[in-house]
Amino acid sequence: MARRTFFSFHYERDVWRASNVRKSSQFSTAVDSEWIDASLWEDAKLAGDNALKRLMDNAISGTSVTAVLIGSETYYRKWVRYEIEQSIGKGNGVFGIYIHGIRDRFGLADSKGLNPLPSTLRTYDWVRDNGRENLGKWVSLAYDER
Repeated sequence: MARRTFFSFHYERDVWRASNVRKSSQFSTAVDSEWIDASLWEDAKLAGDNALKRLMDNAISGTSVTAVLIGSETYYRKWVRYEIEQSIGKGNGVFGIYIHGIRDRFGLADSKGLNPLPSTLRTYDWVRDNGRENLGKWVSLAYDER
């Protein structure tokens, strides 16, 4: 059964890597991903913090799992922290995926970032733990453990 999954990540830095993760799920029956269009994000940023919060809250509201894509600077992003708090508060299953090993549009990998999640939540490494094969399993496990 598909689980609607919200992907939280540092947009400006990791959108390419996040897109690779998201696209891998198109062949999985376990993941129905939630994706915020870049133009919506930019419009909300111009409208201020409350508009950003509404955009994120609306996106999270229709999901049961949140996957936090952990890049080299994700830990420091206040909006990622907000999405984590809202997801946990809503009762979503939450887990993290280190994405530093996914190459960007220039073919470069990145340094491993700090984990912004509470230590009780699971994390995986996209490359080392074979994310393409296991994303659906990770989503299902997070849902079951919520």
